Amino acid sequence: MRTEAGRAIRKAFVAPPGRLLVAADYSQVELRLLAHLSGDEALIETFRRGEDIHRATAAKIFGIDPGLVSPDQRRGAKTINFGILYGMGPFALAGQLGVPQGAAKSFIASYFERFPSIRACLDGILARARETGATETILGRLRPIPGIVDRNHAVRANAERMAMNAPFQGAAADLIKKAMVVLDRRLSSAYPSARMLLQVHDELVLECDAADAPGVSALAKETMEGVAALAVPLTVDTASGADWAAAK
Repeated sequence: MRTEAGRAIRKAFVAPPGRLLVAADYSQVELRLLAHLSGDEALIETFRRGEDIHRATAAKIFGIDPGLVSPDQRRGAKTINFGILYGMGPFALAGQLGVPQGAAKSFIASYFERFPSIRACLDGILARARETGATETILGRLRPIPGIVDRNHAVRANAERMAMNAPFQGAAADLIKKAMVVLDRRLSSAYPSARMLLQVHDELVLECDAADAPGVSALAKETMEGVAALAVPLTVDTASGADWAAAK
């Protein structure tokens, strides 16, 4: 969706006459899982208040009022918010932001200084992975992490990045699969015209009769948001349209 080609491809997914596509997309689910697993009060309160998480993060890092956060500062905070879930280091962050590596290193240090419980959470994940050779999602699914204690630095570093991300990305996958099972059952009785077509990362795409689209959207939102009780609310954005691009 970030490129012209991507948007054009989505326009090729077209509903039959008299029917619409409904898209239901989790909002920042991995960051919400980070707030839940880390127990960071600042992160939790930001989500509970429904604030812009990237703007709030930038304000905390730079020690300024959220209203004074510049677009570049918000962009940097967004990059690191998601980057820490993938074990992004100063070199990769510098490349993403187009800044010197020293500045990126300072940015990361400032982030963890402001959010110490997130650092503790990630360190704990790595420690358990080294001890058990695996990570675990909030629903108890295990993922083996081979190479987590390998003598080869490159192999070990890659395994550490996988271990750091797996509980978040894995839990996000668990949640949407659980939602799909429940939603399929609810749709069959409430809206027989509807069917699930696609699951793409944190998004479900459904097809239904045009008259049923509002109800299907509401049911998908309710089901996906209620699939688990976290420290922060799960939020789902829905839209509908004649093609997939129009349903975003």
